[in-house]
Amino acid sequence: MTSSHHVSIAHLSDHVGEEVTVCGWLYNKRSSGKLHFLEVRDGSGIVQAVVFKGNVSPELFALADHIQQETSLEVFGLVKEHGKIKGQYELQVKDLKVMAAPAREYPISPKEHGTDFLMDNRHLWLRSKRQHAIMRVRHSIIKAVRDFFDNHEFTLVDAPIFTPNACEGTSTLFQTDYHGEPAYLTQSGQLYMEAAAAAFGKVYCFGPTFRAEKSKTRRHLAEFWMVEPEVAFMDLEGDMKLAEDFLSYVVAHVLETRGPELEILERDTTMLKKVTPPFPRITYAEAIEILQDNGHPEAKAGDDFGGDEETVISSKFDRPVIVHRYPTTLKAFYFARDKAAPHLALNMDILAPEGYGEIVGGGQREDDLDRLESAIAEHKLPEQAFEWYLDLRRYGSFPHAGFGLGIERTVSWLCGLTHVRETIPFPRMLNRLAP
Repeated sequence: MTSSHHVSIAHLSDHVGEEVTVCGWLYNKRSSGKLHFLEVRDGSGIVQAVVFKGNVSPELFALADHIQQETSLEVFGLVKEHGKIKGQYELQVKDLKVMAAPAREYPISPKEHGTDFLMDNRHLWLRSKRQHAIMRVRHSIIKAVRDFFDNHEFTLVDAPIFTPNACEGTSTLFQTDYHGEPAYLTQSGQLYMEAAAAAFGKVYCFGPTFRAEKSKTRRHLAEFWMVEPEVAFMDLEGDMKLAEDFLSYVVAHVLETRGPELEILERDTTMLKKVTPPFPRITYAEAIEILQDNGHPEAKAGDDFGGDEETVISSKFDRPVIVHRYPTTLKAFYFARDKAAPHLALNMDILAPEGYGEIVGGGQREDDLDRLESAIAEHKLPEQAFEWYLDLRRYGSFPHAGFGLGIERTVSWLCGLTHVRETIPFPRMLNRLAP
């Protein structure tokens, strides 16, 4: 093959009129008489490589007719602008070399496959256009998450994955053996971020978290990624403001950078463009009223919201809605109480529009040592396990607040997916630990 510059498909626009080499895999092909159209993908994009009978040897023309899907190739040719589609480029093939032909027929064909089959072949399914687009959006969400906090003077502090105790009891934890002692895979880095906030002021952790819930809903995974900021001297009001600014930034970044991917996913972005601050804010009591007035007369104070209830509440607004001040009975021990109504927690959840449910949960933490000790006792948690956490109130206690955002639910929402299993490269669900 003639030596030339090896370029990625994403950068072909810089090489119009030049001869280049592209390395990739055959995604699809069609033929019409004297022409073979090879769709070649290299991870950065897909290009149509046109093999014209008059431009190549008879052997090479015959070879191009028999290349199988997912054969890895080196293609040499002239970069031209696509005649019909603006902004698209094609390759007029001069030479091509098969680097490796598939050992057997590629299992994923353009026909419809069942979900189980696709999940069993997840390692291959990732190569398809749709899954590729979702992972690109995920990448942009994660970049935006980091950029937002890094640009606002937060310090990244990594929380441990092995923990000796749970934030909220151990029923939904994966237990493991830690040199003869029980340890658990983390559900949240929040308690550690509270310690870090006392050292750095504004902090966040970002990493995998684990839930051993026996749930098979379209919104739950056993392993998911969460970002958790925590800020010293911030109250619930500041927390809501931070969360809406953050979420708006992430959505705007995805709309700006991932237009082509959202198009592949056929995502209608009308609602996403409305995600700008301020978000509407309603109390838990007002949320109950919305439910009662909209086909859920049985809803009453003290009820928690499931997916159906969240959908009804969020459908009343044109952007994410913040629901704050839930009854303390529904919330974890560490939430501060509303001084004006001590039976209410200073918490907030953000519900995404279009039925995507809760994507942010957080609030102000209890900073009074006595009240926190009482709360730990009320929740029947082992005080010994929280000695270090109580130290944060013994040595210079301070008001502080934070929240957690789940990456996979955010991917689901921004991509318009019906199930969370497509939001992460290799999902871990109730009955799935492979590939």
